[in-house]
Amino acid sequence: MLSAVALEGLPEVRPGDDLPALIAGAAGTLGDGDVLVIAHKIVSKAEGRIRVLSGVAPGGRAVDLANELGKDARHVQVILDESRQVLRASRGVLICVTRHGFVCANAGVDASNVPGEDAVVLLPRDPDGSARRLRAALRRRVGAAPAVLITDSFGRAWRHGQVDIAIGCAGLQPLDDWRGRRDTTGRELKATWIAVADELAAAADLARTKDGALPLVLIRGAGRHVTAQDGPGAAALVRPEAEDLFR
Repeated sequence: MLSAVALEGLPEVRPGDDLPALIAGAAGTLGDGDVLVIAHKIVSKAEGRIRVLSGVAPGGRAVDLANELGKDARHVQVILDESRQVLRASRGVLICVTRHGFVCANAGVDASNVPGEDAVVLLPRDPDGSARRLRAALRRRVGAAPAVLITDSFGRAWRHGQVDIAIGCAGLQPLDDWRGRRDTTGRELKATWIAVADELAAAADLARTKDGALPLVLIRGAGRHVTAQDGPGAAALVRPEAEDLFR
């Protein structure tokens, strides 16, 4: 049985906070087969990944895009700073390739759930590294090494709505490759490659509400996917551009 429980008791996270200590206090007893799913904003906040727009000087490209999209030029400048490439600018949104290689709206720069009207939060600089450090700190603190997923909400081409996906991962097999195995009728599977980390991220998101201030979810029952080693991280989920049929 798979269970996903949003954990209460986590205070507002601020830059410089000891996030492993806060997580350990909220999570209670943890096991090596558990999966901790963490909304990236508390990781970003603890790491100081916050920009105050009053201190941003937009360049010419940011001003032009802001005029085209009806956005704050300072906000656009932060998006550009976080982007490797802008793929499309339309309907008030910039579809960007982040410096991590993620393709998402506004390079993941977001103003929701951020204290202050003049601040935006960025994705962690190295989400896989953040997940590995959190896992190592939890191992030292509680004597167990649950898998750690760091997540964010992404839209999807051709479908309405958003789904949480893994942007950072440690101690979890992010992909489960069934290619070459047989289905129930004996037919060889040619394309079945299960995005385990993304599916657990989406399951965790269903356990909390967007206005509930519950960024931490404990998943149990997924131990077969948890690994002793940190593994390749969420970077393994990013399709290389050479294999991308839509760019």
